[in-house]
Amino acid sequence: MLNDLTAHIANTSGLGAPASKKALGIVLNAAERQDSPFAAAMFKAIPATRKLSTRTGKDAGAPTGEIARLIEQTPGGKLLVARDMITALQDLGMDHKDIGGLLPSIATYMEDKHGLTGFGHLGDLIGSDLDAVEAAPKSDTRAA
Repeated sequence: MLNDLTAHIANTSGLGAPASKKALGIVLNAAERQDSPFAAAMFKAIPATRKLSTRTGKDAGAPTGEIARLIEQTPGGKLLVARDMITALQDLGMDHKDIGGLLPSIATYMEDKHGLTGFGHLGDLIGSDLDAVEAAPKSDTRAA
């Protein structure tokens, strides 16, 4: 199943099969580090993706400890994980357009083959800090 997903990514992204597998590993490792439900669902649907994520993280020197993972889920940590993911994808030769098409490509495959829906954008993968947005003071724009 992992080979089918990798082939789908290669066909839709223009990357070769080895680069597609690396790109998938980078995305999955970032999602796993953010405790994304997308990663958990993929690992359940295609068990080999968990090994790919782990191997990719190990090769990149990504943190694995529980405290480090919690820190990566803070607003600043989320930014760092997203930046590192994008940098690693750029190192594979992907430009912004390629990266922008990668997540929808993965999401389309997972929806078509495994019924997994709702994950096609970076925000779905990395998440957002809704608490910080809600806690931000709101200005009153009404006339006095």
